[in-house]
Amino acid sequence: MESSIQNVIFSWSGGKDAAMALLKIKENTDLKIQALLTTINKSLQRVTMHGVPLNLTEAQAKSIGIPLEVVELPENISMVDYTTQMNKVGETHKAKQISKYIYGDINLADLKRFRDTELDKVGIEGVYPLWNQNTKTLAQEFLTKGFKAVVVAVNSKLLNKSFVGRDFDQSFLNDLPEGVDFCGENGEFHTFVYDGPIFTTPIAFKKGAVSYHTYQPTKEDEDCFCCDPEPDHQWDKGFWFCDLQAT
Repeated sequence: MESSIQNVIFSWSGGKDAAMALLKIKENTDLKIQALLTTINKSLQRVTMHGVPLNLTEAQAKSIGIPLEVVELPENISMVDYTTQMNKVGETHKAKQISKYIYGDINLADLKRFRDTELDKVGIEGVYPLWNQNTKTLAQEFLTKGFKAVVVAVNSKLLNKSFVGRDFDQSFLNDLPEGVDFCGENGEFHTFVYDGPIFTTPIAFKKGAVSYHTYQPTKEDEDCFCCDPEPDHQWDKGFWFCDLQAT
């Protein structure tokens, strides 16, 4: 009898949504996760957008018990170059009999459409365990399940410096301004998960300095900022980061 088990790749950011999605996928015995796929800034050796050092992501993978696969990307990569490079990665996975990619996305239809369109080019299916779930409910479930996370980056347009470096807990959720998603689904904030039911042991770390960084468009065609109608628009361009260090 032919096995029903399918080999999959899990898109791993190291944050809370990825952790919740991974917990749900681990409960599905028909899916075998071959690797946690993470993109990093090549020059800084840090997780893209989250700013978490690679060695802490490696510690997460070791505690989870699934190999980590790292894709190094230039700091100011355009969307054209990004899709080209990631499609090459997908083609390699398809040749290794990978049938699905797993994502922690919740409700961004444009992002899901983008992912599915690109995956279709290489014959891989996108799976979204958290799709269309209520983000407030998911945030509460994350805490109820015993997960622990720290907020490593916040969008400076919507959250001030005081929010970065805080634990992602009930107090943090209570303090979020109106209009900010409870899971930061619109890029309002990013997290690093350091304990919970997917780990064999907690991830040891300490908090370092808080810093502010801005990002500029590359001016290339189809760059993520190329069509911004407001030249001075700060959405997704200014972030407060809390540096984390392995201990």
